Amino acid sequence: VHFHAAKITWQRNAQVRMNIGNQCCVFLSTFLCISICLGEDYDLDDKTGLGRSFDGIGSLSGGGATSRLLVNYAEPYRSQILDYLFKVCFLHLEGYEWWLMKEAKKRNPNITLIGLPWAFPGWVGNGENWPYSFPDITASYVVSWIFGAKQYHDLDIDYVGIWNERSFNSKYIKLLRYTLDKSGLERVKIIASDNLWEPISSVVIADKELQDAVEILGVHYPGTNTVPEALKTGKKLWSSEDYSTFNDNVGGGCWARILNQNYVNGKMTATISWNLVSSYYEDLPFERDGLMTAKEPWSGNYVVESPIWITAHTTQFTEPGWTYLQTVGHFTHGGSYVALTDERGNLTIITETMTHDHSVCIRPPLPSYDVTDQNVTFHLKGTFVRGLFFPPLFCGLNGSFSIELDVDEVYTFTTVRNGQRGSYPDPPPSAPFPKSYKDDFDVSGNPYFSEAPNFADQTGVFEYFTNQTDPGPHVSTLRQVVTQRPVTWVADADQTISVIGDYQWQDLMVSCDIYMESVHAGGVFIAVRVNKGGGVVSHFHFWVNYPFKLFNNGMTVLAEGMSGTRARVWYTLTLTVKGNYASADLDGYPLWKNAVLWEPRHGWAAIGTSSFELAQFDNFAIEALA
Repeated sequence: VHFHAAKITWQRNAQVRMNIGNQCCVFLSTFLCISICLGEDYDLDDKTGLGRSFDGIGSLSGGGATSRLLVNYAEPYRSQILDYLFKVCFLHLEGYEWWLMKEAKKRNPNITLIGLPWAFPGWVGNGENWPYSFPDITASYVVSWIFGAKQYHDLDIDYVGIWNERSFNSKYIKLLRYTLDKSGLERVKIIASDNLWEPISSVVIADKELQDAVEILGVHYPGTNTVPEALKTGKKLWSSEDYSTFNDNVGGGCWARILNQNYVNGKMTATISWNLVSSYYEDLPFERDGLMTAKEPWSGNYVVESPIWITAHTTQFTEPGWTYLQTVGHFTHGGSYVALTDERGNLTIITETMTHDHSVCIRPPLPSYDVTDQNVTFHLKGTFVRGLFFPPLFCGLNGSFSIELDVDEVYTFTTVRNGQRGSYPDPPPSAPFPKSYKDDFDVSGNPYFSEAPNFADQTGVFEYFTNQTDPGPHVSTLRQVVTQRPVTWVADADQTISVIGDYQWQDLMVSCDIYMESVHAGGVFIAVRVNKGGGVVSHFHFWVNYPFKLFNNGMTVLAEGMSGTRARVWYTLTLTVKGNYASADLDGYPLWKNAVLWEPRHGWAAIGTSSFELAQFDNFAIEALA
């Protein structure tokens, strides 16, 4: 069996290089001749048994609509991005995007699907911002979601979590396990608690029924460490959310270090990154925190970032179900190594020598440490020494091989022959969002995605809608459909809003047909210069109900008056901002001119409602003036 090598190295010019297979072996042989069999020694041995079973490397789609723009890419670029995500990598997928899960399954039928609630529908809390007051309702909702995944999308959910980074409730976890079993979903396992190691570890130890209900202890951002109580549970340990780091080469170094050391230090057998792909507008929170970047469907541009290739160092040469050797650990002069086997003769070794400053993750803080260049010799023992031959990494006939490791390098040595680097022609160049943009929301047939292209919902849900009661020009519209404030994960905005366009836009004209469905309350708005997203929204918006108002930063009223509007009638709103002045029209008639405004100075365009209410939008148009 030949032992092939794959390498990523960070050069001084910060470029990433990856070589897989014989080409890299030839490269290695040019300097191994002068360093062979020197340096520190490390045994790789299975004679005393093996370690824990490897469960895979995963990634999350969700927790902020992180894959929102991906579906809007035209072919062939959309399929190329999906191939990089799901062929190069074995990825666990947490998310709500049915389309994305189905595309993942097409490329990797064995992929594991996990559902983890960030928020819950408002009715689950029965008026409270808390999902545990009525645990039977919450459990029934989660089970119905799992059934819906199968009934409507032919997707089997494998694991389900409790509540992302929020308190768990033992009674609810037990009831969820009971409800799953009663519903014939014994195969769906529970992960708890997607937060810290404690108190879940101690509570599981003390409660036999809870111990039986929980399959996986999942922790977020563990810093590669575990706690004694987690090990005492005997459960599988996962880093069920990790990474969350800007995906430059430092982010790649972070990912390389934790993929190895989560097992070496913490015995965690799966590591799941947040997030899968940075496919959301630049300047939204956590910009470029995905394994790759695909944020320009209008241009087709995307970037395969270094974390994708770091992932491939493990996933191309192992599979879930392989087993770690017990002989894994840290190098004497810094860095780490792991070794995995399929117990059928194959062996894969991954080494990393990432320095501190080249592998800092966003959290938790990384203590200082040193890494230096070093020579290492691996001695294969037990079943691995018999019949193995590793040219050119060859040192005598005793099953040993040596390598010189520089700092900030990742190597894979493997007997697996079918690993390969996927590649496509370069995508189109990056380009800004079009300055002139229109959408009439007319879709034919049954669209595979319910949201309009390029709109990114920050609060609320804006979906395609067929308005069967309107025989006129507004049959196909976009409708805000959330009518009750959800049980929230963080503090969401009070109004619903969906942003679109270019964050750098300053002077802008936005027009849209709007239809208010609430008779006695609420209202609809269009907005410009939206310079904050997520749970806090800042913008100028033109709000219409019975009166009209122009708000600055969502709070200060710059202009107001009676509009003569009423519910269930279509109107056309137009908002123009140029320099420090704003003007607005209603059905072509001016409501005000040259209202003075100062901040914010730039941002996206948006549509929204002033509360959680039904409302429709049609014939949306943007003209960027500067």
